[in-house]
Amino acid sequence: MAEPDVNFGKQPFEFQQDRTQKKKKGAHAPVFAPLFSEKPSTKLACNGVHIFINPYAGKKQGNRIAAKFINDLQLTVDHIVQYHSQYAGHLIELAEKASIGDDEVIAVIGGDGTLCEVMSGRKQQNQDRKERYAIIPAGTGNSHAYDLGIYTPEDGLSALLSGVTQSIDLARVHLTGGLPGNENGPIVRYSHNLVTWGLGVDSTIQAEKMRWLGPSRYDIGIVMAILRNKKRRATLSLDGKAVTDDFTLFLIQNTQTGGSMLPLAPGAQLDDGRMDIGILRQMSRRQIFKAFGMLKKQGRHVFHPKVDYYTFNELTISTSEPTAINIDGENIGSTPLTMCVEPASAHICVLSK
Repeated sequence: MAEPDVNFGKQPFEFQQDRTQKKKKGAHAPVFAPLFSEKPSTKLACNGVHIFINPYAGKKQGNRIAAKFINDLQLTVDHIVQYHSQYAGHLIELAEKASIGDDEVIAVIGGDGTLCEVMSGRKQQNQDRKERYAIIPAGTGNSHAYDLGIYTPEDGLSALLSGVTQSIDLARVHLTGGLPGNENGPIVRYSHNLVTWGLGVDSTIQAEKMRWLGPSRYDIGIVMAILRNKKRRATLSLDGKAVTDDFTLFLIQNTQTGGSMLPLAPGAQLDDGRMDIGILRQMSRRQIFKAFGMLKKQGRHVFHPKVDYYTFNELTISTSEPTAINIDGENIGSTPLTMCVEPASAHICVLSK
């Protein structure tokens, strides 16, 4: 990686090259970090499951997936409580009001944004409580589940019943609710997956208009955003050190993947007490296309000369005018934004090995 143009008072994260693989796009693939730094917990008992369902997840398959999941779960678990979302943000309200015991599991049927809503509601009820979550993938983008090797609802059920969990970090994010032009006051969300600013948000806003295309809409949205190549100026602060410059994109990650299973953060670990950020400095269209081509080739974008990669505990983004923010796959807010990592803030069900 070239010397950074921006300086946050510390050296960028340095990736090792996987020289067992051939170069593509002018670089070897990076060596990915282990997803967890700690060993999984011993098996825990489950005396009840609270199921939060997003019926609109994916191609509106949430209820169908939930019906089969509940039918299978009833063979093993007696105490089951269901919560059904009726509108965006509804699961936050339902999760905040729910009474859930320490020996019960919170199952979330939906995508990354659904899990964010449920976690945000639970943390608003009790910020310090560390609860147990099971991911039942039903969205078009199930990045967190993908990282865990949970590819189907059946995998999610197996992870829940395994009783094996891992601690994961969350990020407490303060921002303005609503996209630019429709701001509606300050909100707080707990991110388990990613936070994106810049070209990446522009692309997802475009992708939301093409949901009928499924996961491929993310790729099309990115191309359209690159062709526009809008100039973006921001002040970014990492752990108290601020830099004001023109940027293309901030990829802020807890998980390693995002979007249509893109390897955005090869260095990310779910339980290292820090978040990762890939900073794409201001680029020409040609440079952006090259960077995204490298990204799709096993995360090689981290070796692009205009990409810097850091880890942090606290981050802020400020802009002269409100700019859009995407949290865990949902375009829900605007700058200014502050976020703080809360280490080992929740437990996630994993597949037994």
